[in-house]
Amino acid sequence: MLRLRTALRRSWRGFKTFPRASVEVKNEPVLGFKAGSEERAELEKALKELKGKTEDIPCVVGDEHVWTKEIRYQVSPFNHSHKVAKFCYADKELLNKAILAAVDARREWDLKPVADRAQVLFKAADVISGPKRAEVLAKTMIGQGKTVVQAEIDAAAELIDFFRFNAKHAIELQHQQPLNSDGSTNTMLYRGLEGFVGAVAPFNFTAIGGNLAGTPALMGNVVLWKPSDTAMSASYAVYKILRESGLPPNIVQFVPADGPVFGDTITASEHLAGINFTGSVPTFKRLWKQVAQNLDIYRNFPRVAGECGGKNFHFVHKSADIHSVAMGTIRSAFEYGGQKCSACSRMYVPDTLWPQIKKEMLDVHKQIRVGDPVEDFSTFFSAVIDQKSFARIEKWLDHAKSSPNLAVVAGGNCDDKKGYFVEPTIIETKDPEDSIMKEEIFGPVLTVYVYPEDRYRDVLRLIDNTSPYALTGAVFAQDKSVVAEAARALRNAAGNYYVNDKSTGSIVAQQPFGGSRASGTNDKPGGPHYVLRWTSPQVVKETHVPLTEWKYPYMG
Repeated sequence: MLRLRTALRRSWRGFKTFPRASVEVKNEPVLGFKAGSEERAELEKALKELKGKTEDIPCVVGDEHVWTKEIRYQVSPFNHSHKVAKFCYADKELLNKAILAAVDARREWDLKPVADRAQVLFKAADVISGPKRAEVLAKTMIGQGKTVVQAEIDAAAELIDFFRFNAKHAIELQHQQPLNSDGSTNTMLYRGLEGFVGAVAPFNFTAIGGNLAGTPALMGNVVLWKPSDTAMSASYAVYKILRESGLPPNIVQFVPADGPVFGDTITASEHLAGINFTGSVPTFKRLWKQVAQNLDIYRNFPRVAGECGGKNFHFVHKSADIHSVAMGTIRSAFEYGGQKCSACSRMYVPDTLWPQIKKEMLDVHKQIRVGDPVEDFSTFFSAVIDQKSFARIEKWLDHAKSSPNLAVVAGGNCDDKKGYFVEPTIIETKDPEDSIMKEEIFGPVLTVYVYPEDRYRDVLRLIDNTSPYALTGAVFAQDKSVVAEAARALRNAAGNYYVNDKSTGSIVAQQPFGGSRASGTNDKPGGPHYVLRWTSPQVVKETHVPLTEWKYPYMG
């Protein structure tokens, strides 16, 4: 029977080079970039080469580099006089051309053995890990305002891990096969989706853009990749690495575009098979509604996957380790200027601990360096991404200064003369249901509610019900009974839940990431199940014993 099953698999194109059952992959080591190190010298050289330069980035459809009339610029967040990249928006005509070219290339790509498709990501990961590491990091630092450590964690380690682990999971998925029975063999074929996938990427993680486009392509799909305007340079570098690593033309189309034009065009195409999205709730809702309104035109029900941010919490119990709370919250709230979907933005502290925690946090706050991450590697975080983000955060700071329920404990100032700089800000609220505790800010703003220590059960219910989001959250407590109690109370309040650790810092293959409620569809990129989201399985039953009778035995 094993021989029959093996023969059947080999008889199907796409399984001729059926890969081995497991692939050994490890998380990419995070480099330290210490003074005098080889990696630091390479990065400093790459940063110097990019200083003051503007990169030309076209739309790429197949092998054709296309320039349209609608020109845009990516500027450096910490020095907005520096135009990092000149690029253009794909118009509706070009997007439709890209769709048709992608759909035409789909069948041959989908029939390729999974091991061959996986090899593209394995090679791209090796290239980013080695010769292109400094370039991708430098473009992420200059274009997205990341410090060296944040760029390394994102554009190197996480992106490499996404590519390697997803390739591993794709190969291993082929070995998840149904049972056979006497006289027949059953095989599961993991096909790509019939049509194309629209990948809509955010600015804040170079790795997310590569994953949103790369993983569906790995699974046999064709993709239209809309990179973020404010992450264009790093995204284009990743796209070119994929192509240089063996990705054929038309499998991933690189098409910067105006958001509504892109959304309207892909959702109006009968060939839409899926949307892979990271961004704001309003944009995701708009896309979902458009898909619903156009259901009758599609050949299939499109897969809609989205991650939309959060209003992430730190809950502190009276039994918590004070130092761990203070250090973890500073990191979670202020790394990359709070521009992480997982950043802590609301904190609940018992009144008996707040004076000590407040003192420790203020002591650290005085040491935080905000500035140019390229000229000064000791910078803890830099400017927020753009003028729109700066203006939104400034409104929240004005709200904090004018509301009788809120008091600014530290920071609270901002300046956009040279870059979009916002001070790390700590606010104390008397009202745990003030809008600042409910709505996503996406900036370096932390609001603290101080509660009577014996009312922690009420606070757990409050945390669960205050915000529409459910992405990440952390509980700090040494009392194990409270840890268990909090886990029950907050079971649905976070997709990634931390005990005595900060709410940020998920690692591919260790903490697959995502949340539900308004935070998204919780598909857990970084885990083994994510690749299945981008397949349309087919079960094949081959019978080896002919059927000779139409009647069942009981009919005799």
